Amino acid sequence: MNNPYLKDFSNLKDQFQGFFGESFWNNFDGILQNQLTQYNLYQGENELLCIINIPGINNMDDIHVIVNQNILEVEGKVNLNYKGFKLLQEGIMQGNFKRDIELPYSVRDDRVDAHYQHGLLILHLHRQFPDETKKNKVPIKKLAD
Repeated sequence: MNNPYLKDFSNLKDQFQGFFGESFWNNFDGILQNQLTQYNLYQGENELLCIINIPGINNMDDIHVIVNQNILEVEGKVNLNYKGFKLLQEGIMQGNFKRDIELPYSVRDDRVDAHYQHGLLILHLHRQFPDETKKNKVPIKKLAD
C-alpha cells in the first residue's frame, strides 16, 4: 500500500496544518528545531568547545550567537534550496531554528572564538572567573522599631 502520508514524514506538519491548526503544532516546534541543531559539548580545564551541526549556511550573517553567562543562544535559518531543482524528499531538516544550550559554568562573552566549516559551527568558549578585586559594598538600611 502506497500511502503518501507515511512516505514522507517531514511534510507531516504541512499536510495536517489545516486539520489540527497552528496551536497544535506549536507544542512540537522545540522537538523539530532540536533536530536542526544537533550539538556536542566538550569541556577542557577552563574552556568549552561546542560543535553545532548547521548545514547550508553561506552567509555568516544568517547565524546569530549570543553568550549570556551560562547559556549559549544560537539562532538562524537553514536553507538548502537549489536553483533549478525541486525538493522531492527531505531528510535534512531546514528552516528557522533557535537553540539554547545550557553550559556547565558561566563563560566570558568577550572571548568567544567562532568558526564555520563543513556545515559545523565551532565555538570555543572560556570560563568566566569572578573578579576577586571587585568588591561591592552592600548598603544596610535601619528599620524603624
